[in-house]
Amino acid sequence: MPTMISSVFRQKIYPFLLASYQWYLRTPERSLDKAYNAALHIKAIEDEHFNGNKIDLQSNQYSYSVIDYFESDLKKQLKIIRMRLTEFKASRFFLSESNQKTAKELGIELPHPSLILEKLKSIDDITTKYTRTDELYSQKSIDRDQNSLTKVQPPTNELKQQNFSTQKFDNKADQSKTNTTGLLPRSIFNTFTRLQVELDPNAEQNVVRNFRTTQRRTIISVRFLLLLIIVPILTHQLSKALVVGPMVDRYFAKFSQESSIFLNYEMEEEALKELNFFEEKIKFNNLLINNEPLSIEQIETAVQKRAREIAKEFRGHSSNAIKNVFADILSVIAFTWLLLISKQEIAVLKEFFDHVVYGLSDSAKAFIIILFTDIFVGFHSPHGWEVILDGISRHWGLPANHDFIFLFIATFPVILDTIFKYWIFRYLNRISPSAVATYHNMNE
Repeated sequence: MPTMISSVFRQKIYPFLLASYQWYLRTPERSLDKAYNAALHIKAIEDEHFNGNKIDLQSNQYSYSVIDYFESDLKKQLKIIRMRLTEFKASRFFLSESNQKTAKELGIELPHPSLILEKLKSIDDITTKYTRTDELYSQKSIDRDQNSLTKVQPPTNELKQQNFSTQKFDNKADQSKTNTTGLLPRSIFNTFTRLQVELDPNAEQNVVRNFRTTQRRTIISVRFLLLLIIVPILTHQLSKALVVGPMVDRYFAKFSQESSIFLNYEMEEEALKELNFFEEKIKFNNLLINNEPLSIEQIETAVQKRAREIAKEFRGHSSNAIKNVFADILSVIAFTWLLLISKQEIAVLKEFFDHVVYGLSDSAKAFIIILFTDIFVGFHSPHGWEVILDGISRHWGLPANHDFIFLFIATFPVILDTIFKYWIFRYLNRISPSAVATYHNMNE
């Protein structure tokens, strides 16, 4: 027996362990090569399409679809470089001198330090131009694009009907109104400024560039919102069907045969009510028929058959509730992971919402605020919160704790109402006082 074990170890286990150890020793070299190849890919795009210069995502030389292709490819390669360099540093940290000696004994040729430094220098030379990330995602560039289009403030009807150049001019004029008081009417200076903007030979290019920036920001925001919705849902459904579902079905089937099939007393009460209703219905129909009535044994047989069906049905409900718990945990993890790796998209999304929300009219802002406050913290909101909490309890197979539900309804809407009022007082009142006045008038 020991001879057989040692033979199996030499023939199967030892080669596998040796191959794994060799793979571990080559990890720094492999990671650096992948990062270096990604940097060379970026360099190839620069040489072929941008004359060796930085990839300019604001260039008017290519169409929007081509620029979007370059942007996605650049982001992909930069992400590969960051991940592989992190892997390279971590693996180098854990690679001791004894490991290097072992690698030489195994015939593994580790790269020379001069070659490593040369590749790292090449990677740095290529990626240094993009260390502050693409201009689209830079907060300062977004602010600059916002200023070139329109300031984030409640626009009037006159501003909405003007083009981008007129919006830029009007915003500058609005700032000057609050800061200085001139000797001559401002309309005279505004006229000269307007003529200067309209006669600028680069005005058309600026409008096109600003439009592309706004369009790209909108596309990124909509795409990211869809990802925030689709990724958790897909994670929930796929994990429930492929991973969590088979495991729960296997173990819960054994558990339900040995113990109760109900997760809580409410499910048991619901099953008993359904069975009692079925039994009373059979007896009632038995009294109404003109033919020969059913015997007690026949009634018991029908009730027993229905009891098995109800047990199977509620066994499925219990199993589905357990699946929902684990699938929801995986969905939350996927959602959190998406937020952690999408800081740039979140910044763009924030600017997009600011531009949309603060660009609404005062009456539209007041209408939306009243709508949300009445839904979540209004007089009828407790019924909605009760339905939501009951639905969550059923979704996870938990008994509905009415004391907790009533306590939640008594405190959480009050906290939300306080947050709404603080936001109105602290931010909206400073940015758009007229919207706050409209809100108070509509609310009264």
